[in-house]
Amino acid sequence: MNGSKIKTLLLAFSVTLMAISMIILPEDSLEASIRGLNMWWKIVFPSLFPFFVISELLISFGVVKFMGVLLEPFMRPFFRVPGVGGFAWAMGMATGFPAGAKLTVRLRQEKQITRIEAQRLASFTNSSSPLFIFGAVSVGFFQNPRLGFLLAAVHYLGNFCVGIIMRFYGAKEEKKKQNKGQSLPSLSQAFSALHQTRMKNQKPIGKLLGDAVMSSIHTLLMIGGFIILFSVLNKLLFHLHFTPAIASLLDYILPIFQLPKEFGNSLVAGIFEITLGSQMTSEIPGSLLMHQAVIVSFILGFSGLSVHAQVASILADTDIGYKPFFFARILHGFLSSIFTVLLWKPFSHYFHIQAIETTVPVFLQEHEQWWKKIMSLFTETGPLLTIIALIFYIFFYVKANRRIQHN
Repeated sequence: MNGSKIKTLLLAFSVTLMAISMIILPEDSLEASIRGLNMWWKIVFPSLFPFFVISELLISFGVVKFMGVLLEPFMRPFFRVPGVGGFAWAMGMATGFPAGAKLTVRLRQEKQITRIEAQRLASFTNSSSPLFIFGAVSVGFFQNPRLGFLLAAVHYLGNFCVGIIMRFYGAKEEKKKQNKGQSLPSLSQAFSALHQTRMKNQKPIGKLLGDAVMSSIHTLLMIGGFIILFSVLNKLLFHLHFTPAIASLLDYILPIFQLPKEFGNSLVAGIFEITLGSQMTSEIPGSLLMHQAVIVSFILGFSGLSVHAQVASILADTDIGYKPFFFARILHGFLSSIFTVLLWKPFSHYFHIQAIETTVPVFLQEHEQWWKKIMSLFTETGPLLTIIALIFYIFFYVKANRRIQHN
């Protein structure tokens, strides 16, 4: 039996096993589905939708090209990608997964970057948003806002290092190309690029806005499907004793890194789904906060197979490979964990991470509840924004179909 037939059997067996498990465990499957839906409904959609729409419009109006000219002298030497990659990098850090992949695909479709450059860019422009790190993880799970400063610092520092390392990816394929000397950024050239890009796009503003809304909601519906699917999958694998079996293998690996064996289950959960893994890590009794931070840093860096599936689905419509992204996520996880160990003492001393009940800096006292207020705002107003956006989607979708039928 060849490898292709074995793969077919394994896939068919896995899907059948999941279907049978959902029939046997309907309550657990429903609970996991609702949990994933709530996360998408209240947090993911309202936090990503405005950024996705604005990003599409910025690309269409040439603002990204304008920024690209100005950022070229910085992005080329460090990451070997065009200056427009700076926009994808900034938006990826601000909005979280999988904004970096979506913007990278958009730039590739616009032919503003090559295939190799797109694969480099996708590898380090996907990261957790500050809202998730501070609001969900630090405040929601650990009840310790000051921990967010450390987690954010090591996460984005690790991502920067991944970009530096991935600059060497595909170097052999680009050897034949001659590197042009980098000049200082020119405002006149940047404005000229902005104007030319806008003139090339002859669509009216209403059409551009409609396309931006349609594209953004289509991507977010796909993301929501993956969040719900992996939430159910993670729950079923736990009841099938699959995750505990892998966790038992980690009992022999974690002590090598001087980490307690109790983190095995939470680490496996984090490999599948980032939110559940972070929550389980925060709930392990009797563990040191430093050890919890190391595990959470790895989970945030690796991002979870749920995010991997979202990115792979976005990249599938292009010639951008998925393997560099997968390698970069593993690298990011290890780098973030290493930086957590190295920076633990200075951050815990300056931000009083462990001294929750003791005196803390004034600015931390004043803004202690800031992230809680943001999370509360999202959970209260998020569903309303989601409904309004879906109504707009239906309106533009029906309008587009009528136009096609008339033509």
